[in-house]
Amino acid sequence: MSKSVPIPFSEPPWLMGLPSPYYNESHRKWQKTCRALVDDLMADAGEWERNGDVPEDLYARFAAANFLIPNLSSPLPVKWLHKVGITHLPGGLPVEDFDYLHTLIYCDELARSGSMGPSGSVNTGMAYGVPPILKFGSEELKERFVPDLLSGKKRICIAITEPGAGSDVANIATTAVRSKDGKEFIVNGTKKWITNGLWSDYASMAVRTGGPGPSGLSMLVVPLLGHPGVTMRRIRVGGQTAAGTTFIELDDVRVPVQNLIGIEGQGMKYVMQNFNHERLTIAIGVNRLARVALASAFEYCMRREAFGKVLMEQPVVRNRLARCGAELESHWAWIEQFVYAMTKLSEEEANRELGGLTALAKAKAGMVVESCASTAVLLFGGNGYTKSGQGEIAERIYREVPGARIPGGSEDVMLDLAIRQLVKNFQKKVKDLETIQEQPKGSSKL
Repeated sequence: MSKSVPIPFSEPPWLMGLPSPYYNESHRKWQKTCRALVDDLMADAGEWERNGDVPEDLYARFAAANFLIPNLSSPLPVKWLHKVGITHLPGGLPVEDFDYLHTLIYCDELARSGSMGPSGSVNTGMAYGVPPILKFGSEELKERFVPDLLSGKKRICIAITEPGAGSDVANIATTAVRSKDGKEFIVNGTKKWITNGLWSDYASMAVRTGGPGPSGLSMLVVPLLGHPGVTMRRIRVGGQTAAGTTFIELDDVRVPVQNLIGIEGQGMKYVMQNFNHERLTIAIGVNRLARVALASAFEYCMRREAFGKVLMEQPVVRNRLARCGAELESHWAWIEQFVYAMTKLSEEEANRELGGLTALAKAKAGMVVESCASTAVLLFGGNGYTKSGQGEIAERIYREVPGARIPGGSEDVMLDLAIRQLVKNFQKKVKDLETIQEQPKGSSKL
């Protein structure tokens, strides 16, 4: 196949030479920078995922290149970045100019390896563990933790899920009880499926400081590596095997009360807002996984011969590719529009207007990758059922489908959440409109 002409569906339309209203020169330069850096830093990503681990220095290499910072939500924490001497991202991009379209490009490029495992080994903690501290933590808490986290000297993870509480966050059972002298929280419980956990110095952790239900939840910065009472072990999962999925046991873990993130009892609110960034970035990366699977199958079908002709000459093959292509590009167009809206809305507006739609976009991403990956496996035939050789990429992505549909909020829960949020917003707007209309009109008499 030609190396100068891209395979259909192998790149988003704007990278296939088509015009787009979304991207300026800064975005186009950033895309080239990201691609070059990812090709360098993640050159052996396929092998790492095959072996189930990444090099010990990978995180440090990302940190040295200032390539961890783009995982944070836009706008970036400019004040704190300047404090640690970070004024520009790779390619000379000023941290002040970074917007959600830069986030889109970064997440898309990281997923080009065809696996979320190697990239997840370095980006998950920064992307989802640091923002709660930045957004809701006290200045004292930020001063203690943010500099070392931004510079990459220390690592953090997000620890929400438990054996008995996944998408049902309000059912979290891990407790944090104040010590008799009031100086510490004593944490007991377990956390499961925690990405990056076994490498993390800390966790932004959801804990129960009060009674049952969402009002009893808080968030703490909990020490992990080497801390008394903390035991961690790796969990072997079907996909994203290199991401460091971890089971954490907490046995009378003593945490200073000063490690409380924000206000006690507000943990549910913090977790839900944090999920919006997580779900959007998952949707972006998963769309690229689907793209890799579909483009790989497309290329294979143009050269694989069966029954005296190449597969692409079979109408049923073209039909399968067409259906997947329509799903893929429709979802991408929605994500682009979605991300563009993020660049124009305030954080409060985005949380209110896009929270439910973020859940829907994440759920749809899982559907798209399932369709594209299963089609790729079928079209590769026996090669698509083999963990090596020319169909390896399809087999690998197919194993990652559950990792797209479950973490960050399982699919059915996301679909329900989306509609409930849309109904809630609609009813509030109707009520607000009725209130305005019922207000007494001023007299026209002089």
